[in-house]
Amino acid sequence: MSTLTTAGHLIVAQLERAGVKRVYGVPGESFLDVLDGLHGSSIETVVTRHEGGAGFMALAEGRLTELPGVAMVTRGPGAANAFIAIHTAHQDATPMILFVGLIPVADRGRESFQEFDINAWFGSTAKKVVTLDDAASAARVVDDAIFTALSGRPGPVVIGLPEDVLVHAIDSGTVEPRVVARSEPTAADLAALEQRLAASHKPLIVVGGEGWDQASSEALAGWAERQGVPILADFRAYDAVPYSSGAYAGYLGYARSDANAARLDEADLLIFVGCVRADVLSDGYRRGLDAVTVVVNADADLLGHFGRLDQHIPAHVASFATVLAATTSEVKPAAGWLADARADYEKFSTAQPDGGTGVDLAVVMEILKQEMDDDAVITYGAGNHSLWPARYLKHNAANSLAAPRNGAMGMGIPAAVAASLAYPGRQVISVAGDGCFMMNGQEIATAMGHGARFIVLVVDNGIFATIREHQEAHYPGRPSGTHMTNPDFAALARSYGGYGERIEKAEDFAGAFRRAVESGLPAVLHLPQDPATRSPQTASN
Repeated sequence: MSTLTTAGHLIVAQLERAGVKRVYGVPGESFLDVLDGLHGSSIETVVTRHEGGAGFMALAEGRLTELPGVAMVTRGPGAANAFIAIHTAHQDATPMILFVGLIPVADRGRESFQEFDINAWFGSTAKKVVTLDDAASAARVVDDAIFTALSGRPGPVVIGLPEDVLVHAIDSGTVEPRVVARSEPTAADLAALEQRLAASHKPLIVVGGEGWDQASSEALAGWAERQGVPILADFRAYDAVPYSSGAYAGYLGYARSDANAARLDEADLLIFVGCVRADVLSDGYRRGLDAVTVVVNADADLLGHFGRLDQHIPAHVASFATVLAATTSEVKPAAGWLADARADYEKFSTAQPDGGTGVDLAVVMEILKQEMDDDAVITYGAGNHSLWPARYLKHNAANSLAAPRNGAMGMGIPAAVAASLAYPGRQVISVAGDGCFMMNGQEIATAMGHGARFIVLVVDNGIFATIREHQEAHYPGRPSGTHMTNPDFAALARSYGGYGERIEKAEDFAGAFRRAVESGLPAVLHLPQDPATRSPQTASN
């Protein structure tokens, strides 16, 4: 039975009914009634220090859990700051919802204070943009947004909230949340795939996207290992299958091994599960173009897929993995196809000392592999610093990586906050470049305010290393616009009330890491790095 309420309060009630546990945001006068509805709600309001941080936290929650992450920001400048997370969620195919407060309906089209066109801003980037002009539809709009964000190819939904509509008194209640179906492969789908597998000599599985869980990850990895089929991960989808499986052979995309690039070209059957053959994975649409191609993806449009397509199986990754693992089909790949791939991966992921001055990150990663929990969640943003954890750290638990696939800087710290709140019993480790950290490092204050705990490794080389590397290749001897002046990162962490320690030698890292764990606080370990060290040593490529 419905009762008299307001649209703002009904939005909160519908989020509660959907099981949303947190919303992230910076408060604004444009959505005060929603904030009032959150007062006393079962939903925790995580007050962030920047709308970009709020958006990245929601993105990380959508990446790591079964529901879209939710962010709330105000009109104009607030929406602009949150745009980076919408672009990331769109290109990464990650479910999230952004609520944006708007000007009163009567003020539209008059260039009123902080007015902007929400459809023009977000229409080309969000999966759906809707403005709540009918207060009585509030619950239905929220439910539709959650359903849309999770359905097919996941992505971000933006909901505009005119401040006058939010306070309208309405006689409406919540609606039953719609359930997103997990489509399964049909018998015909599997029969066609089995024929292709039987005819192949060098089949290769590439995994990525959202929707994996531990059971389905292990099921696919177990089947592939039994059949002798190597599995590679798409760029920054490194937690899709466990590294402990003998079928896992590394990843594609930026900083991939030369062996895997060649393997992508050599394969005569490519099975993309949860991802597509896109730009980064294929080295700019240049690799893996000639093989028989099967794409297992719930997206009917296969947005971003390039080149050959012999079979599209519109199934959810977890459903497909479970069904495939139960089949009795046999694959007979070429001798050594999987063994060689696994050996190449083991060689590539064994750290080689960098040999520069400052802290040797290769040594740090080897120590960290021994110290970190097996189900630890790893976060990082974009930059050369991410090459070390991508190459050397291992993911044996599903939902253990939150990093931007679109190359957005600044995600690592907000993602660590969200990961810690979503999984309070799991260890969270963030690897941040100095440039990446300074974009949203202030969210350590949010962590302190909401009980989040994580350990951040700040790699400090005083430059935007990725861009400097491009400059050295194209404009040698002419560095420009890539130098940074940095603070004492350990002292900065302590100023927030967290733990901070500077490490001068890699050999001292283990002790510092243990002290950071024992502190029970958000912790920053400041690692000065030789600015001439651009990436891990490539001798084992």
